[in-house]
Amino acid sequence: MINSPDYLAFDQLIQQALAASQNNDSGTALRLFTEAAQQQPLSGIPHFLAGAEYAQLGKMAEAEAAYANAVLLAPHLTIARFQLGLLQFTSARPAIALVTWQPLLDLHENDHLRLFTLGFAELAQDGFDKALAFFEEGMAANLTNPPLNTDIARVVSEIRKLQNKSQESSQERTDEAAMTEDGSHFLLGTYRQHNQLH
Repeated sequence: MINSPDYLAFDQLIQQALAASQNNDSGTALRLFTEAAQQQPLSGIPHFLAGAEYAQLGKMAEAEAAYANAVLLAPHLTIARFQLGLLQFTSARPAIALVTWQPLLDLHENDHLRLFTLGFAELAQDGFDKALAFFEEGMAANLTNPPLNTDIARVVSEIRKLQNKSQESSQERTDEAAMTEDGSHFLLGTYRQHNQLH
């Protein structure tokens, strides 16, 4: 099966698309991901990779649609599910993200995606200390996806800044500082601005 002509052609399209992405040729990369998806319509991989490409371009609606397609086609593609939830969480929709992430809680107790999910669940309830513990444990457990650790490290940095601000001011002022002008959580807004989904 893996050596079949169809699979080899599919794999070649994916490799060409990844090379185009590395060369900052997003148009070619997305076209090739679309061709790969047409060639293997039951594979979630091209949709997942297209989602990452759209996210890099800041096209979050397209990224969310592509990640959602990947999850629908491949429910056990855990990284696609995590990235879909992360996009939802950083778009100030934590409740939807937590529903998306629910199956990740069934992963092995030391799986980094499970630990990151638990961290975001705590963060959604302003449980900063517990969130930090889960994020740090998850980063230590994540030996396969360094760029994801970079993203989580940004969240950790923002939590620490917020905690420091809390120690320096009254509770009322902390509550005000924790909110952006549009009323969304400071951490969500800051992370959304700097987020590079991988």
